[in-house]
Amino acid sequence: MTTHVADCSVTRCSFNDHEGCTAHAITVGGSKDHASCATFIDTGTHGGLPKVLADVGACQRSECVHNDHLMCNASEVHVGPGADNADCLTYAHA
Repeated sequence: MTTHVADCSVTRCSFNDHEGCTAHAITVGGSKDHASCATFIDTGTHGGLPKVLADVGACQRSECVHNDHLMCNASEVHVGPGADNADCLTYAHA
């Protein structure tokens, strides 16, 4: 089972459609103690699926309390602006 991307307030992302993510799945990346949406693309061109259905495909933040074998087990994920253009706002350091 995958974790659903509940909302995304990063309106400059090509996968954003009215604060919903149209990517098939996102990858959560970033650096130590910080999680970002590695799927973020700012091209000015709309991309993704015709409707909002995004899930978290992989999470590289092994230190997150929601990470289980590089998969997200949070009930849902919220993406928004942060230290990077698009951050995983659900991230919590273990």
